[in-house]
Amino acid sequence: MLASGRTVSSRLLRPTAWLPLRLSSERTAASFPQKELIKKHEQDEPRPLYMDFQATTPMDPRVLDAMLPYQVNYYGNPHSRTHAYGWESESAMETARKQVADLIGADPREIIFTSGATESNNMAIKGVARFYKAKKRHVITTQTEHKCVLDSCRILESEGFDVTYLPVQNSGLLDLELLEASIRTDTSLVSVMTVNNEIGVKQPIKEIGQICRSKGVFFHTDAAQAVGKIPISISDWKIDLMSISGHKIYGPKGVGALYVRRRPRVRLEPIQNGGGQERGLRSGTVPTPLAVGLGAACSIAQEEMEYDHQRVSMLANRLVQKVMSEIPDVIMNGDPEQRYPGCINLSFAYVEGESLLMALKDVALSSGSACTSASLEPSYVLRAIGADEDLAHSSIRFGIGRFTTEEEVDYTAEKCIEQVHRLREMSPLWEMSQEGIDLKSINWTQH
Repeated sequence: MLASGRTVSSRLLRPTAWLPLRLSSERTAASFPQKELIKKHEQDEPRPLYMDFQATTPMDPRVLDAMLPYQVNYYGNPHSRTHAYGWESESAMETARKQVADLIGADPREIIFTSGATESNNMAIKGVARFYKAKKRHVITTQTEHKCVLDSCRILESEGFDVTYLPVQNSGLLDLELLEASIRTDTSLVSVMTVNNEIGVKQPIKEIGQICRSKGVFFHTDAAQAVGKIPISISDWKIDLMSISGHKIYGPKGVGALYVRRRPRVRLEPIQNGGGQERGLRSGTVPTPLAVGLGAACSIAQEEMEYDHQRVSMLANRLVQKVMSEIPDVIMNGDPEQRYPGCINLSFAYVEGESLLMALKDVALSSGSACTSASLEPSYVLRAIGADEDLAHSSIRFGIGRFTTEEEVDYTAEKCIEQVHRLREMSPLWEMSQEGIDLKSINWTQH
């Protein structure tokens, strides 16, 4: 029996027989140039260790196993209601929807499949603001949100909405009293991310949800860096909308979800129109293989969350202790307690972050969000928590995840220690600080 209530004979559900095409090496190279590029790159130089799990995560092989049948044999459109190909894809899609809902304690009917957290954030912020604009034209967010949240709010400002960008404390945490004082009678939405993608700070989401519910304001949270990594309870936290990303939890890229509460009901104005799929909120054919992958990733995360968290915490402590015991003047950015341990942001005084990244070329790291790393400006998140510009420029983000090994952590720490000492030996600023000169008291001239 399928989700649609139809019974399909076993003959119809039998996987379609297929044979792979035999291609000559010349045709293979011509048809799949990406494959040749990968082969050439691997011949030129070994791949670096991966320590950037906040940018993306490798797909769990178990997720790929779940997806493959729907890439090849079960290829029906899940919205086709007249034959078995559609019914079997619809059944798989609804199973995945339930797996996502179970992870956060939601009803499957409250899960809307999207292309990722960026789309989910756009849908939530623009959708709520525009639907209730007749009576409410004020939105609240924080200065440390993901760029897609901040840009969505700027779009609303251009449409005549009033947006309050709340500052955060030096720890990266939001001041709850400031939030409560900022809510107005015409406030429609508060949007605060659960775990920050650059510094790993975990906001007091439950308390924020209680404040918003008591004021009659909808609460949205970007939980792309939190779902599957920390326990989340939609009802206890009084969350009305939540954004989820597939590739942050060892699932496929190009898929995500938006949780939209049904009771009390949250109304959105859709930003994408068409066939009316996904409760009319997100028209377009749901990609069954990607939805299945997201569901499988959520199911695995639910089973292994506690083990993963303990292991990631152990590896993170190992890295931080090794680095900070060997290198002086290292600052951990963000609250040391209220944080997700797998995201470690360290500032190395008197060292340029980009120089350190180049020196650590055999380890894949970043100096901030992958979505803004093309900019040479210091991280706006670090500036928001009060970091000096020179320290903001000297920060490195270390990302630890499910597949990180102790050997990788030890190697990364040792290489980091070695290269920081080397770069500081070449730094006149480091030499001046060692001589006791207060660098902030110097009036630098520009030529």
